[in-house]
Amino acid sequence: MPLITFSGMLLFNRQLTRLAPVDILILVLYFALVVFIGFYAKGKANTSEDFFLAGREMTAWIAGLSFVSANLGSLELMGWAGAAYQYGMLAAHWYWIGAIPAMLFLGIVMMPFYYISKTHSVPGYLQLRFGEGARAVSAVSFAMMTILMSGVNMYAMALVMKTVLGWNISFSIWVGAATVALYVMLGGLRSAIINEVLQFVLIWAGAAMIPILGLIEAGGWTKLKAQIAVNVGTTDYGHMWSTLGSFKDNPMGVHWTGIVFGLGFVISFGYWTTDFLVVQRVLSANNLRAAKMAPVIGAAFKMAVPFIVIVPGLLALAVLKNPDGTMMHLVPESVAAATGQHSYNEVLPLMLIRYCGPGLLGLGITALVAGFMSGMAGNVSAFSTVWTYDLYGAFISKKASDKHYVAMGRWSTVIGMLVSIATAYLVMNAASIMDYVQALFSFFIAPLFGTVILGMLWKRATHWGGFLGLLAGTISSIGMFLWVQGNAGALRYIAMSPDAKPMAENLYRALWSWIICVVVTVVVSLVTKPVPREQLAGLVYGVTPIPHDGSKNLWEKPIFWAIVVIVVFFILNLIFW
Repeated sequence: MPLITFSGMLLFNRQLTRLAPVDILILVLYFALVVFIGFYAKGKANTSEDFFLAGREMTAWIAGLSFVSANLGSLELMGWAGAAYQYGMLAAHWYWIGAIPAMLFLGIVMMPFYYISKTHSVPGYLQLRFGEGARAVSAVSFAMMTILMSGVNMYAMALVMKTVLGWNISFSIWVGAATVALYVMLGGLRSAIINEVLQFVLIWAGAAMIPILGLIEAGGWTKLKAQIAVNVGTTDYGHMWSTLGSFKDNPMGVHWTGIVFGLGFVISFGYWTTDFLVVQRVLSANNLRAAKMAPVIGAAFKMAVPFIVIVPGLLALAVLKNPDGTMMHLVPESVAAATGQHSYNEVLPLMLIRYCGPGLLGLGITALVAGFMSGMAGNVSAFSTVWTYDLYGAFISKKASDKHYVAMGRWSTVIGMLVSIATAYLVMNAASIMDYVQALFSFFIAPLFGTVILGMLWKRATHWGGFLGLLAGTISSIGMFLWVQGNAGALRYIAMSPDAKPMAENLYRALWSWIICVVVTVVVSLVTKPVPREQLAGLVYGVTPIPHDGSKNLWEKPIFWAIVVIVVFFILNLIFW
């Protein structure tokens, strides 16, 4: 899921450690390797199919790991570790109910349509189903989001490097940007995917040490929960569902309806099934079965991510201490900036330094850098595809050669990265930019999901219905956001309770905008001329023959493994109820 609680940027103001020569060597080798991968993949990126969709040659495992890795950036790692310190196990909702059902739905229900339509992007599917108007709205929104998110990833990486290692911010921005731009420009999506799989391995290798060593120090999970209860004065931090009966009974100030319908349905399904950043990875699969299996494999790994993200935040509540032996109390960013204390978002670097010596520290820092670069590469490669096909190719140069579009893809990668760098420098003067970026992100994904799901499942949805529904949903979401920004009391109406906190507003705003999108789409579709049935073939359930995915035995069927994953998902939620 996209990070939506990362309030403020990382306002560290002190250097935490220094790298030993062996740590520097590990970091340099990583940068050399990702550039080498770019040159290696260049020879296989000569056509648009190769450059933008990796030639549709990826296996289910590679596409699946890339699918989950594209979302596993260090903004997410560090932001949700900080959220776990603030809110406890409630933060795991964004990894479980906020991801797993949607990922499985994408693989089993939606992937056949994306794949057999041979579209290069989600806006491309909207063009086939609803026409150029819907495509233009979604493409422009998505292009803006990818550039903003790439820039924020870039700035956050530079700030972490400055804080942890004392590096100059501009040096970190330009080195990271140049590296990512080089390997994506050379090898396109294939290069990005190979690097994302590498980055996935590095993130796990570097981050898994913290929960393992931390749980050993704490004496196991049971003793950890007991220590947290003593330190914070409540047992709520170890539960996911039992405190959600009321807005005021949990530290997030949310209700179970917001978690289930706002997060678990609208935001989650909107992100995992319609955000081209992640869908593009699955479209690179080499056959329909691999395309269906990739999100299922990704969901299995996604369920394990709280171990390296949420657990470190919980451990910090029990084991993180000041030099004098007293418990360290982390504070919000605004307080940290004024007092010099450590902030919530410093949890992961602090825990990394606590447990890792020379060599291991280099691996851990490399894991953070890999996460940031994974986020940048994912956004830039997706931007390049959407710009080339859904904006430039659709509205500027409709009849150019395939070679011309590949060249435009490479140039747009460089231009997109330069704009991202400008965004990164703008972020320096706007400490609350992450709140606004995540708000803008939610403006896009919630109504888009309503449009796409109606387009796939309802034959009667018309071009005007899809276009006006998407537009109404997006405008209403922006309107609700501005209403709350201008009048804090409006939060009680958006989230339906005077006890609601800003987190609840994100969830309910997404839900309302989705409902508005669906209602407008349905009403307009019913009063406008239906699309001829023959034009819906390959785009809508009921008029599209779904080809067999080639699986013969039970254990080869994607639906079998999806059932296994969802059973484990329910068991985990019961364990941490």
